Amino acid sequence: MSDVPVSGAAFRETFLQALDQVLAAPLFAPLLPFLTREKREMILSFIERLVEANRSLNLTAITDPAAIAAKHVGDSLTCLLVGDWPEGASVCDIGTGGGFPGMLLAIVRPDLDVCLVDSAGKKVEFLASVARELATPVRTVHGRAEELGRRGEFRERYDVVVARAVARLPVLAELCLPLLKRSGWFIAMKGPAGREELAESGRALRVLGGEAHEVREVALPLDAGQRTLIAIRKEGSTPPSYPRRPGIPAKKPLL
Repeated sequence: MSDVPVSGAAFRETFLQALDQVLAAPLFAPLLPFLTREKREMILSFIERLVEANRSLNLTAITDPAAIAAKHVGDSLTCLLVGDWPEGASVCDIGTGGGFPGMLLAIVRPDLDVCLVDSAGKKVEFLASVARELATPVRTVHGRAEELGRRGEFRERYDVVVARAVARLPVLAELCLPLLKRSGWFIAMKGPAGREELAESGRALRVLGGEAHEVREVALPLDAGQRTLIAIRKEGSTPPSYPRRPGIPAKKPLL
């Protein structure tokens, strides 16, 4: 447990030092052209606002600056290492919580058209406020994925849908694949048991039109843990009966 305060000059210095260490790892070499000093400062500004708002909004259980750099920022950016992220891609972050990974994607890749979705209204309000302060063009939506996936303005609209620490993969597939265009990518950001979850998801992917194309296991820098990235391509249309109404995917997953 760090003794560094969760605000002020000591926090900023420790966070930026840790962020530089994290992003210097070979894992992030493909992203270095995007990770300019200006963007690292923007990431710091976002994190400072996050930890300040966290005092009342419960946005994150992690408040140590080095842990935030590795377990939130570094972890979030790993999703860019799998699938396909063309310039100008439309991206939807389901269950964004405190803005991970979506706000980081919008900062590091400002060409992306990012939509942040969460069912907690106060979290969405916070993210909308931060986006305005940082002049980061993201769309924020208060809603449930089961509802958005049945609305024309969201259904089969996105090039990439990403979700981090939301639900087990058979459930998550039903929440995310209806939002994807054909040939789009669903990036599931999972923990060490990601391959086990993928093994459970065969029926869900077949029914919903997805096919797993890549599984990549990564070790986060600063001994921050193991992650599994699963890149699923939308090969066919999702039947109109999916997603089912809120709560049903979790209660009766497509196993």
